[in-house]
Amino acid sequence: MKVCAVVPVYNHGAAVGAVVRALLGYGLPCVLVDDGSDADCAQVLVNLSIAHPEQVTLTRLSVNQGKGGAMMEGLRLAQQLGYSHALQIDADGQHDVRDIPAFLAASVAQPDSVICGCPVYDASVPKGRLYGRYLTHVWVWINTLSFDIKDSMCGFRVYPLEPTVALIDATAIGRRMDFDVEVLVRLYWRGVGVVNQPTHVSYPSDGISHFRVWLDNVLISRMHTQLFFGMLLRLPALLWRKVRA
Repeated sequence: MKVCAVVPVYNHGAAVGAVVRALLGYGLPCVLVDDGSDADCAQVLVNLSIAHPEQVTLTRLSVNQGKGGAMMEGLRLAQQLGYSHALQIDADGQHDVRDIPAFLAASVAQPDSVICGCPVYDASVPKGRLYGRYLTHVWVWINTLSFDIKDSMCGFRVYPLEPTVALIDATAIGRRMDFDVEVLVRLYWRGVGVVNQPTHVSYPSDGISHFRVWLDNVLISRMHTQLFFGMLLRLPALLWRKVRA
């Protein structure tokens, strides 16, 4: 295994430095994807890449693509750089970097699986976001015909790059907040296992969230509908998978 971190960044200049330093402290090289950030944040990222030229790779999207678009760019670049696995982590500091060793150990134990964060929230979580997640959980359980995926919305996970990049190259996947859910369901459909890793989550260190309540919920609802019809097409295979398990 050769693992790096992929960090999508959109105007989190105040928080991303601490995240990168923590990742480097755990021996993880970083692929930073500047998702069309403003000049101040862009300069922070340039400074990080200059300060750590052997450990930080920076790529910039000239126009904001959304979290999913940035992640797909970063995952492809990570594979091109020769990495076999990539740890996805948010730039805003909401994920607990102290859990990184547990994620990496789980990936070593099951390298062909996605190691997916299963959040343990503190009091900082917005109640609307917390309750809204449960509807997505139900849809994911329906669209996979299983409870194997405990939480599909947590953006703290380790991907095996070969099947993940093959998927995003072959399939049109949501480019914004719908990405985390859709890529996980579609990987599951392709037979990639999911390991649920508990992790503490807080909201967020710099007070910036790019979740657009109405538009992102519309995109997520549309995604669930598309996945449902995709599940119906795969129903025999999914049922056979359950029988074999």
